[in-house]
Amino acid sequence: MQTAHDISQNRAAAAAGLKAAVRILDKWRASGEQGEAILRVSHSTYARARRGDIAEIKLDSDQLTRISYLLNIHAALRMIFDNPENLYGFVNMINHNPYFNGRTPLEIMGSGDFAALYETFKRIDSLRGGQW
Repeated sequence: MQTAHDISQNRAAAAAGLKAAVRILDKWRASGEQGEAILRVSHSTYARARRGDIAEIKLDSDQLTRISYLLNIHAALRMIFDNPENLYGFVNMINHNPYFNGRTPLEIMGSGDFAALYETFKRIDSLRGGQW
């Protein structure tokens, strides 16, 4: 059984993850609508996270998984690219590889479809070529 302290820690960790994800989305130049769809959060929650105005929040497992994929996409990009232009600009670059078919990774993830987020993660993660 979870104690009140455990619940508080989980909600604090969820808030920290959400704020980190929103900072990354801002650096990727995602629109608010794209960020809200990718993370499956409300406009008000996204705005509060953007302001850093969340100390604790309850998120469901889908939302936490979305945050995890986004943070892992960012980690993979950090391993692949040294320069900020590519690190933060890659997701806005048109990609002609299979699956992307001339769309940007951000455009695909911005649909809000969980499978799109997963497939984008899988393809970007494969670029690092076992560098973990």
